[in-house]
Amino acid sequence: MINEPVSPSGQYLNSSALSLYVYAFLEFEVPIDDLPVMSLIEDLFLPINPRFSSIMVVDESGEKQWKRVEVKLKDHVVVPIFPLGRSPESYDKYFDDYIAKIVADQIPNNQPLWEIHIFKYPTSNAAGVLIFKLQHSLGDGISLMGALLSCLQRADNPSLPLTFPSVQSPSKSNHILKSVSKILSVVSNTVSDFLWSITKSTLVEDDQTPIRSGDPGTEFRPITIATINFSIDEIKQIKANVEALRYTVDLYFCSLLLN
Repeated sequence: MINEPVSPSGQYLNSSALSLYVYAFLEFEVPIDDLPVMSLIEDLFLPINPRFSSIMVVDESGEKQWKRVEVKLKDHVVVPIFPLGRSPESYDKYFDDYIAKIVADQIPNNQPLWEIHIFKYPTSNAAGVLIFKLQHSLGDGISLMGALLSCLQRADNPSLPLTFPSVQSPSKSNHILKSVSKILSVVSNTVSDFLWSITKSTLVEDDQTPIRSGDPGTEFRPITIATINFSIDEIKQIKANVEALRYTVDLYFCSLLLN
């Protein structure tokens, strides 16, 4: 079997300079104990992407490659144990503390770079949670989320693939306007990002905020999990506001070009 080369971005995302992980949380309305989780992982999750069954190796020329290996599920599936009979609010605290712990841990490079944690205790939001921990070198966010969503089935008809409500096709005039707006947006974002990166690297330092303390060594400190929920209507409103702001910026940039 021919090994697949590791992309430059994949090498950087799993290196001594940087190690990033993608986390996905799948909440269940029914207890996880009643679900065949292990067989679903083996039969649905692993076949999605060959990188889920591969490790990074260095070939004779010093290049990193993805090499297929045998996956031992016991090395990748973790079931934490907590006291029984507690309230959902108590398990909320256990859940947050557990997430804060696993985000600080690194997955060994001698095994495929993913883990699934089965939190089988009822929280305020779910009867159980599957926590996917995926090394970012396995793929970008869109491809990884697409892979995970492909494991799901429709509740009304499991034989059909999972689908989401489609957006109504825009009219021809709106399509042309959006195409022009998109081109202008790309140009304006490229110029502004380039100028801003130069400014930030030479003249300006980030302000101190509740997210950024400015203290050295913050990446080695314990973390705390904070959660916020958005309804579908709120997400649609956020998207509409972002689209309106982008359109305003595009018009302003266009006026500058014309002047």
